[in-house]
Amino acid sequence: MPKNLRQIIEEADKKGVAIGHFNISDIAALKAIFEAARELGVPVVIGVSEGEREFIDIHEAVALVKGLREEYDYPIYLNADHTYSLEKVKEAVGAGVDSVIFDGAKLSLAENIAKTKEVVEYVKGEAKKQGRDILVEAELGYIGTSSKILKEIPEGAATKKEDFTKPEEASQFVKETGIDLLAPAVGSIHGMLGMGLDPDLDIELIAEIRKACGIPLVLHGGSGLKDEEFVKAAQNGMAIIHINTEIRKAWREGIEASLRNNPEEIAPYKLLPGAVDAVRAVVANRLKLFSGL
Repeated sequence: MPKNLRQIIEEADKKGVAIGHFNISDIAALKAIFEAARELGVPVVIGVSEGEREFIDIHEAVALVKGLREEYDYPIYLNADHTYSLEKVKEAVGAGVDSVIFDGAKLSLAENIAKTKEVVEYVKGEAKKQGRDILVEAELGYIGTSSKILKEIPEGAATKKEDFTKPEEASQFVKETGIDLLAPAVGSIHGMLGMGLDPDLDIELIAEIRKACGIPLVLHGGSGLKDEEFVKAAQNGMAIIHINTEIRKAWREGIEASLRNNPEEIAPYKLLPGAVDAVRAVVANRLKLFSGL
């Protein structure tokens, strides 16, 4: 059996590379992501947000990812992305995810610490009962919420250095909550303004936060960032990088191309390969950057 997610993250962190985290809503995207990762021989994390879980169903997502991991003896894992309540955390953990993100980024520091600590205590208790290692990630610093093409930066999102996550607060947050992974605000935003048009990352701050908090970091809002920023982010402490908007865009463009090229076709299995090919190309490109290949 492959190593567990914690071991994979620790290895990436030591090497100064990052694991790709890509969200799905259907089997076409999962197929594309898995094929890209397997072809390159790198581990990968599949993400499902609350909205995506409502559509694909968390139990089905767990079964699909677990099935691929066991059939191919491959390091592919499932993360319950952006979860906003303990109730939804319980649902995801009960279904069998490998990790869960509690998103209290819009809360005050004190509220975020209190609610995150409650989530950590619950998840670690359940992990012990299940005999599994379930990771808990939390967010510190608001960077927006949507994974779509944006016309402007989300209201309230941290885009200036004074609004970014502070190393001393990150250290306090980790010590008081006991989380395994931290997603700080360091310049990226959820969603995408356009390739190369999103705000720049504060690489120096990433290194400072990693040193201060002592645990691997996670970069959210990776879509639209410059290629070199991914490499620098991984080298300075970002052990996981999230991409969603880019592959949603690729999925749609792939479907549209299939429909244009096959105007009479109605069989989904003959149309969806267009989406698979488009998503696989984006994922492969990102995984090469993240892994230093």
